[in-house]
Amino acid sequence: MKRTKELAIIGVYIALLIGGQFVLGAVSGIEIVTALLLAFCFYYGIRRSIIVVVCFSLLRCLVFGFFPSVLILYIVYYVIFAVVFGLIGNKYNHTLTPARHVLLVAIGVIMVVLFTALDNIITPLYYGFGRTESIAYATASLSALLPQVLCNILTLSIFTRPLVKLFKVVG
Repeated sequence: MKRTKELAIIGVYIALLIGGQFVLGAVSGIEIVTALLLAFCFYYGIRRSIIVVVCFSLLRCLVFGFFPSVLILYIVYYVIFAVVFGLIGNKYNHTLTPARHVLLVAIGVIMVVLFTALDNIITPLYYGFGRTESIAYATASLSALLPQVLCNILTLSIFTRPLVKLFKVVG
């Protein structure tokens, strides 16, 4: 991919991720970032995806405020996410069959659960919560997890295939 085109795709995608998070940010458990990123990572691979997720993680601080624990969570989680789906995309030569799509949805949902699990580790550690506070934090996070899992089953099922097809056209 030529450098200018690559930078344009990366820049537009970061803006799309921030816009998607901004639009749905007020509704707990409802998000589009996972679906948008999964398709990108699957098609464009690890290197481009890591650039996107790190820039997204840093730039979102301008919109949502700077919270160090959230920044740490985002960078750790989304780099893992980029590697997982970049490797899967490389393994399958960026070709999405129906069976692979089901696999991506399943792994995407597992990654959503991992996000919550990492948040339940990183945030209490960062703020120095004791055992009781950590358990309370983890318990409170469960109310957003079920809607987030259901949302991602739906969005990953609907958006992954069309986005991968679009990326093939864009290049």
